[in-house]
Parts: sequence; structure tokens; C-alpha cells
Amino acid sequence: MLAHALSSTVLGIDAIAITVEVDISTSMPMWNLVGLPDAAVQESRERVRSAIRNSGFEFPQKRITINLAPADVKKEGPAFDLPIAVGVLVASGQVSGQILHETVIVGELSLDGAVRNVAGVLPIALTARSNGMRRLMVPPPNTREAAIVGGIDVYPVASLAEVVAALNMPDSLQPVTLDPATLMPEQPPYQADFTDVKGQAHVKRALEVAAAGGHNVLMIGPPGSGKTMLARRLPSILPPLSVGEALETTKLYSVCGLLPADTALITTRPFRAPHHTISNAALVGGGSIPRPGEVSLAHNGVLFLDELPEFKRDVLEVLRQPLEDGIVNVARVQASLQFPASFILVASMNPCNCGYFGDTFRQCTCSPTLVRKYQQKISGPLLDRIDLHVDVPRLAEEELVNYPPAEPSATIRGRVCSARARQQTRFDGRPLYCNAQMAAKEIKEFCPIGDDVKNLLRAAIQQLGLSGRAYDRILKVSRTIADLTNSPEIQVPHVAEAIQYRSLDRKMWT
Repeated sequence: MLAHALSSTVLGIDAIAITVEVDISTSMPMWNLVGLPDAAVQESRERVRSAIRNSGFEFPQKRITINLAPADVKKEGPAFDLPIAVGVLVASGQVSGQILHETVIVGELSLDGAVRNVAGVLPIALTARSNGMRRLMVPPPNTREAAIVGGIDVYPVASLAEVVAALNMPDSLQPVTLDPATLMPEQPPYQADFTDVKGQAHVKRALEVAAAGGHNVLMIGPPGSGKTMLARRLPSILPPLSVGEALETTKLYSVCGLLPADTALITTRPFRAPHHTISNAALVGGGSIPRPGEVSLAHNGVLFLDELPEFKRDVLEVLRQPLEDGIVNVARVQASLQFPASFILVASMNPCNCGYFGDTFRQCTCSPTLVRKYQQKISGPLLDRIDLHVDVPRLAEEELVNYPPAEPSATIRGRVCSARARQQTRFDGRPLYCNAQMAAKEIKEFCPIGDDVKNLLRAAIQQLGLSGRAYDRILKVSRTIADLTNSPEIQVPHVAEAIQYRSLDRKMWT
């Protein structure tokens, strides 16, 4: 007898509908599983056999042939355990298959028949809805994640026996519904707050500009000056996630299996801080079956690279495309995939090997050659893609001991949100949401400058040797500073502040 069960697999960050075909014939007992399964899918044989028997059903002692169609798509992971078991029970006549044609089933089986959670349920639910499916059966820990999609009935099933009962009596289970808008907090619950940071007013100002315009930041200073502390607080002043951004971020974490159990949405901006020993594939995504990397997990949030010169040179150079385009293209023989990677890069570094070059409290022990060699680990093209270069000096003892409470993140976030609102009004009808995303056409349209500003920029280009890309980024940062002051035009003070954010790298790298 032949049975069909519907399931799904994840390819990149999207899901593909998979039909599980099960044929049972009277012949020598045998198990054949075809359709490009990986090792985890191949091992489903023993899990399915034990789960069926321990759930009180009979495992047929016949020839069982299972095909995962389409056969030219690589299948991976244990999510096919449950649909395979259902297909075997339907093909052997133990379960009704009346509603299988409109029901998608995913889940890993334990040996006692319990259903365990799997990765990628959110994109699976989106694909099932777009394909016109009426029902989706998922493990209980994945229920909220799937229910936020809407437009499809989501049923939590804790065991194979519950699935059988639901198939035989479709009205025995109640679907779970969830409105994603009700999950979004008015004030994101960040633990780190700028009120904890003493001093460093100019660095806080630079981070406020970065948050308001989506600009990248490089902080340079000696050990203990507060670079990491400041970077970890940047998400707390970013605008709250919209429902669409929350769904995009949750989808990425779902695919990578990083979404906590019983979590419906990620409602705070991501903050990713990979170690400097990270590989190319782990940073931008890849592998034999491509998966998103750290730059994609930081989508709509912050990617923090501490001790930037300690990263391998080739690892840093692969950041060029995502910094410029906001996407990552991963090409493999089997597929070419695209991952979103729109994030704010925050990098920090010491000025030299010992960390005290230019420090007023401790003397640097590095020779000029060593200092220059250390600083030149960061290439010019990568520096050009970082909009703000900020010096973070060591705090004086008076600032550490008697500094008054600083401005809280909520107050700074209010100014940032106001600036972002002006940008959204300006970019109405365009696929842009912050100044950092402007291309040459938008810069020409939205960043007009007068003769006094042109004279200032002309002098900056001559003195600092700025590239064309650096010139464009100065205009973008100037536009953001003008937005923070609610100025419709870019004026000389705005450009002057933007230029001083570019001068540090030229002073040090020359």
C-alpha cells in the first residue's frame, strides 16, 4: 500500500515542501530510504521503528520503501522522523490518511514515541501557508514560533500517539493562535544601559550618531578604556524592532537552531560578538549545505569585533560585501543562496601591540615599526567602509571616582528614534530605512550642500587624502547629524563633526 505525508526542509533561510512517499510491499523485510537524505535522516530507521512499537502500534515486517521528493534536494536533520512514522502507519492501514493532503508534519522522534523540537519551524510555517496548507503539526516547544505566522492552524503534538489521534479524529485538538503585534514590548528590555558608563561623552555622541544613521564605528584606545562596555550598550539606543524586522531576525535564528524553546519572537536587537579565531564560513555563512553566519545573525542588530587586528586578514576582507550591500551571497555546486546581513559594525582595537601607544599614563614599549605594522593589519578598503573612527582615551581618576550619573539609554533612544522618523519620511516609497543605506543617487538628491560646506570638504580632502568612498560617507554622517538637530539642510558644523570622525585613522595610519 502507498501513503503520502507532507513535510518540509530548510534550504538557506527558506523552506521547501517535501512529500514523504511510503510504499509497503509483501516481500523480504527491508528498509530503503531514498531522496538524497543525510546521515541524520538515514538514522531515522531505528528511531521510527522503536517509536512505533513503544507507542502501541505494529511495525510492519515487510519491504518498506520511502522516497523524499523532490529527489534532487538535499535533505538533512531529524525533522522527517514524524512524517515517516505517520506514512508507515497509514500505509500499513493503522491510521486514517484522510487529511494528510492538507497537513504538514515535522518533528524528531525519541525511542518512546515522544516528539522533540526541531530547527527551522518558522520558515516551514511560512512555506506551508503560501502553499495553501490548512494544518501544521509541530513539537510543543515550536508551537509559538509557528503560530505567529497566522493563516494556518498550528497543532502542538507531544507524541506519535497524539498525532495518530489527531489524524483519526481531526477535531480532537485545538489550534494555537498568536498575534505577533502583542509580543512587541513598548520598551525593549535591555540589561546594559548607558547610564553605567562614566565619562567618554564624545564616544557616546559618536555611538548616538551611529545608531541614528546606521553607521559603522571603529573605537581605538588602550586596554580598560571602556570600548567593550560602550559597544555592548549600543543596541539599547537603537529603535525598537518592528514586527517585520522581528520576524526576519527570528527566522534566521530558527534556521540556525538558536531560537530558545517556547520563544515566539526575538523582540530585542541582536548583538553578536564572535571570537577573533572565527573562520570565513562561520562569519559570513557557508558550509557544504550553506548556513547563515555571524553577520546574518547580527541582521537588524550589532556585530561587534573586539581586537580587530587579531582577526585573520582574509576573514576581515570578506566583510566588504555585507558592509556595502547588506547581503551575503554564498555559491555552492548544489545551490547559490543569499542571506540578509544588514547590521551596524562596531569594532575596537588597541593602537599597538602593547596597547599603550599615545597613552598619557603608561609608556608604549613598541618600536615605531611595530606600531605601524600592527595598525596596518587593517586594510584601507575596510577602513573606508567604517564611517566613524573614534579615539577612546583612558579615564582620569577624577572621572572614575566622582563622575555624576550619565544619561540613560532611553533618553538617547528617544533622539535616535526622532532622527530615524525624519529619515523614513525622507525615504518614503524607497527601500531605505537609514542614511547609511544611501547610494550615490540618494546622496546627490538628499545631501545638497552650499559653497561654504564645499570649501570645508575641499580642504579636508586635500589635508586628509580622503577617498571617494570616504567623501560619500562624510556626507551620509553629516546628514545624520543634521537629522539629530532637526536641521533640513547640511551645515558647516554638521560636516565639521563628520570630518573629525574620519581624521583619526589618517593621523594614525600615516
